[in-house]
Amino acid sequence: MIKLIATGFGAGYFPVAPGTAGTLVGALIYLLLAAAHPGLTLAAAAVIIAIAIPVSGAAQQAFGTHDDKRIVIDEIAGFLVAVAWLPQTFAVGILAFALFRFFDVAKPLFIRSSQRLPGGWGIVADDILAGVITNILLQATNYFIPL
Repeated sequence: MIKLIATGFGAGYFPVAPGTAGTLVGALIYLLLAAAHPGLTLAAAAVIIAIAIPVSGAAQQAFGTHDDKRIVIDEIAGFLVAVAWLPQTFAVGILAFALFRFFDVAKPLFIRSSQRLPGGWGIVADDILAGVITNILLQATNYFIPL
């Protein structure tokens, strides 16, 4: 069950770019929740983060590798942070996806160092920070240029 949840119900087994596949799962969750109420996206992010930290740590041990690429629950949580309290538009979804993937892969600024945290904290923290930076950039953009 740990591996199933950690891999985003199998998305992490995608042979090419499993992190992107995990982000797509996050995007699907966003599409389902955003239409109901923008606060649901943030609530879902909080719940998934609370699950992701212990599950990622346990999955890391089960897979036998540090931050195994099959663990994508962190990408799901990070993407939901990226789109929280933003307008539910196609432009937001595409921009959030592109920016989040950039920050998650490039890990600029202090994002890379967050991976040194122990266990599941280190696996999840960099994606949450990538989501926060993406969200801040999109909130600022939306303030000046409505998305």
